[in-house]
Amino acid sequence: MVVVAGEASADLHGSRLVRAMKGLKGHLRFAGIGGPLMAREGARLVADCRDLAVVGLTEVAARLPHISLAYLRVKRLLRERKPALFIPIDYPGFNIRLSKVAKDAEIPVLYYIAPQVWAWRQGRAKKIKKRVDRMAVILPFEEAFYRRHGVRAEYVGHPLLDMARDEVYPDKIRGEAGLDEASPILALIPGSRAQEVEAMLPSMLETVEALQEKYPTLGCILPLAPSVEENRIKKFLDRAIAPRVALWRGGIQGALAVSDAALVTSGTATLETAIMGVPMVVLYKVSPLTFWMGKKLVRVRHISLVNLVAGKGIVPELIQEEVNRQRILEELLPLLEPGPRRDEMISSLGLIKEKMGGAGASMRVARMAVEMLNREV
Repeated sequence: MVVVAGEASADLHGSRLVRAMKGLKGHLRFAGIGGPLMAREGARLVADCRDLAVVGLTEVAARLPHISLAYLRVKRLLRERKPALFIPIDYPGFNIRLSKVAKDAEIPVLYYIAPQVWAWRQGRAKKIKKRVDRMAVILPFEEAFYRRHGVRAEYVGHPLLDMARDEVYPDKIRGEAGLDEASPILALIPGSRAQEVEAMLPSMLETVEALQEKYPTLGCILPLAPSVEENRIKKFLDRAIAPRVALWRGGIQGALAVSDAALVTSGTATLETAIMGVPMVVLYKVSPLTFWMGKKLVRVRHISLVNLVAGKGIVPELIQEEVNRQRILEELLPLLEPGPRRDEMISSLGLIKEKMGGAGASMRVARMAVEMLNREV
């Protein structure tokens, strides 16, 4: 089996899928691209997803040598080893191309976590129809979209709901993070890519500095993404005047379990925050050229997955120049205090979790994969 997970969240979902498939069919072997979590499940990696994770059209250039080498390695793996199944996870520009390589080599393709072509570049749906045998989609509205375009798509639920079943112990986490006396607690989630951290974390820390006068016992917790080096975070924390920010290595779920509100970079983390019922402000910032090009191409009204699933704006989205201390404070302060704005958002986040369905996505996709291995494509 070849599995390609091109970034941190896909590494998590890929690792859970590999584990579920082994539970159903224990003799399976896995190779491809992933990170530490997939490696821990025994997958043989030909490239590390931490070298490939980028966001934006212009930002790809800096990572192009790593991306090109990884592509060639997987291409060779598909052509020479002829695996029984190719499972690309998200990472569309890369994985749609590799799906053609697999299809040309007569390798069945199960695409997990569909490319968001409904948001931009809808023409890609025609390519996907030709190159993908089955599609496992994780957002409720995606199944109908892809089926309209002739793709055999199945809604499996969101894999983050599997994480929601994991037990967390808030009191223990507060103690280990040194936040026993802190109130309120604010989660800082700057993203799982290095360039997101560089773009977003300074504004987050400026906001925290401004909050100190109003909240002298304020505490902050920053879950460390496995794809981001700790030193990259610490260089910002060492320069900040903000109160001590606790770096949490136990995952985003634990950090959110002790938080009263969160500042979150747009991406999968917004859904993780919604599932945990934590009020949030969503931030998004890329290079000016990438943003200009994106405005020409994007066909949706919202950027955060939370608002896309809701079909309306239930969490504030601050984009580009709006990612500044003043605007963040305007949106964040009502969420840190008891009141109608906070209560309304918590209620809306609960509805998002219901709309996304139940847990078990990893096992559903694993069963689809086993069916395909049995040639029931």
